[in-house]
Amino acid sequence: MTHLVTESCINCKYTDCVIVCPVDCFYEGPNFLAINPDECIDCGVCIPECPVNAIVTDDDIKDPIELKKWLDINTELSATWPNITKRKEPLPNADEWQSNKDKFIFLRKE
Repeated sequence: MTHLVTESCINCKYTDCVIVCPVDCFYEGPNFLAINPDECIDCGVCIPECPVNAIVTDDDIKDPIELKKWLDINTELSATWPNITKRKEPLPNADEWQSNKDKFIFLRKE
């Protein structure tokens, strides 16, 4: 089992999760956070800290195609983005974006 950041994080990027992570496995991109699945110890302390419920376990994603998509995204992006260990302000319009659905097209990798 591993933990993954999913679509709800896009254009919000709340960082409450990063300060509780005991192994510093979060990585920061322009409008999304990613978890390195190889570094995550599956403790789950980050899950309740996310105000938009963007962090899930791989067991929570029942569709195998969606699971592969988010596992691949977290793996790819955590390998190229810088590590984040301190809380930062969320993105300026995070409150407006947090209830939006279908945000995947807005994910910025660079």
